[in-house]
Amino acid sequence: MFDILNQDTLYFWSAPFFLSIIFIEMYFSYKAKAKNYDFKDTSTNVYFALVNFSLDLLMKAFSFLVMGLCFKYRFITWDNQVVYWLVAFIGQDFLYYIHHYVDHHSRFFWAVHVTHHNSKYYNISTGFRSPVLQPLFRYMFFLPLAFAGIAPLHIMFAYAMNQNYGTLCHTNFIKSKLGLWGYFFVTPSHHRVHHASNTKYLDKNMGMVLIIWDRIFGTFQAEEDETEYEKLKYGLTTDLEDRGPINVIFHEWKEIFKDFFVRRKGLPVTTRLKYVFMPPGWSHDGSSKTSKELQKELRDNLTRNSEHKIKQELQKA
Repeated sequence: MFDILNQDTLYFWSAPFFLSIIFIEMYFSYKAKAKNYDFKDTSTNVYFALVNFSLDLLMKAFSFLVMGLCFKYRFITWDNQVVYWLVAFIGQDFLYYIHHYVDHHSRFFWAVHVTHHNSKYYNISTGFRSPVLQPLFRYMFFLPLAFAGIAPLHIMFAYAMNQNYGTLCHTNFIKSKLGLWGYFFVTPSHHRVHHASNTKYLDKNMGMVLIIWDRIFGTFQAEEDETEYEKLKYGLTTDLEDRGPINVIFHEWKEIFKDFFVRRKGLPVTTRLKYVFMPPGWSHDGSSKTSKELQKELRDNLTRNSEHKIKQELQKA
């Protein structure tokens, strides 16, 4: 009876809902003159979604074969369906958090995931700006659920359900932090932080449905009130100059290629490999910095500025 609970059925029935809600958000964005949408950017989101979906279809047989093999050697058989589905959804969300964390902390995986972040706009359609090459390996992160006795069909159904929730969080129109709900669940406020390129917000709020993983593992950052000096900025720390259909997918791979084969020729292979697998921004000579290094610099500067102000106040007194 649970065979209807699969990824394809969910996408089929949810597509009209998301189309409607995107058009509604477009209308209110236009009425409010909020400039949340751009035709070329939204077209890119559709393009990414179609490429991702096509690759997903091509990979489906292989990914289900691998997950099915793991499921065959499962070490738990669930009799209680309530517990089964709780494990499916909560387990899926936790494994997605790990997947997402790796995406942001290894440049190799970031080169795939960056497509979801390289828009300067933030709206419901951004939720469909897929990391287009992810179907090639995404299922590997979900294998523990198969070993834990969750059927591959239901693993991907839970994934799709969680993704649908996360897509709804891609909006600027819900400003509230949603009180108690926002303590346990991801909200638009949390996910705006995740998409912001302001230094203090980099690599924060990795959760898709539950924000508790970020609170537990130290990647949580609340959205702070904007000031005229620091407004929320979406996109990458360095904007793309070429937003052509090929470059928006492969731009980070091009930079990795240059770092490994062109820019760092005099370095040992082991060091050049670090430009592939270490966190984005890592460099052997400090010429570029990771998000953690940038955030440490920001904290140090704020501390120095604060100490300087205190000294000035004391001198005035």
